[in-house]
Amino acid sequence: MIFDKASMQSNLDCFLRCITPVVQSQFLPKSEIRKLNRLWHPWERETVEYFRLGDLWNRYDEWSAYGAGVPICLNNGETLVQYYVPYLSAIQIFTSNRFREETESGECETRDCYSDCYSEESESDKFCRWDGSSSEEGGFEQESMWHLNDRLGHLYFQYFERSAPYARVPLMDKIRGLAQRYPALTSLRSVDLSPASWMAVAWYPIYHIPMGRTIKDLSTCFLTYHTLSSSFQDMDIEDEIEGGHEKRKEGEGMSMPPFGLATYKMQGNVWVSGNNGRDQERLISLLSVADSWLKQLRVQHHDFNYFMGIRHT
Repeated sequence: MIFDKASMQSNLDCFLRCITPVVQSQFLPKSEIRKLNRLWHPWERETVEYFRLGDLWNRYDEWSAYGAGVPICLNNGETLVQYYVPYLSAIQIFTSNRFREETESGECETRDCYSDCYSEESESDKFCRWDGSSSEEGGFEQESMWHLNDRLGHLYFQYFERSAPYARVPLMDKIRGLAQRYPALTSLRSVDLSPASWMAVAWYPIYHIPMGRTIKDLSTCFLTYHTLSSSFQDMDIEDEIEGGHEKRKEGEGMSMPPFGLATYKMQGNVWVSGNNGRDQERLISLLSVADSWLKQLRVQHHDFNYFMGIRHT
């Protein structure tokens, strides 16, 4: 496979763009715009774009099956495509009072629907803990431990992956399984979610084309953080990426570039040699933002700690 080196962005730019989902979106009727939570949507807008979580997960379907291809330019001028498979690393979804009340008025009891926890590791992991240090999954009952305020909303769902990478299933397969117990994982809209809603995706390399080269830096793993709320609709996060001035047009879908990033097994300079040293600064900045986000939510994210070399006994 041949690439025009002159037209290529840096390797980090290419990775960030290739793993950024662009989700099919819709526009909220004006009558519904007036009903939005003003704590979460303080700006007066003529139009509000949103997506359904089900459409977001669909963007990961092909990547989960075949990997996301990332063009990489090596130091010697050679080019190849490295493929990465996405895995759900963590997710927290906060919703409004209105959604919670509608949920509780359903046919099944709230506890049965939303506050069960389980772990594939041991019986001791069946206890839900809000900090994510020992629980794998749970509903919004844990919020009493946190004194959540109106701005955060109510915790509908959370999941923290703790299995070893080889024991995990790709993101789309994981979501399908979780959605059987938590159906709103596919039906909720981004405008229904508070600004505290987020997910982290772990990207593990599988193979590269052409084959036959052993390059240490291509074993690098990435952890990307994405917001799930429409509250950040007007924020141009992707302007940080080289070429971010190429704006999408309305109706082309909503882009969800990562706001935070962590790496593991980065052993060379393949990912930091571009943009005249700015890629190194960007990696540090994205890591700092991810760390700050987790600290603000008081979350112990297992994969983040592992990537950072923090081992809990």
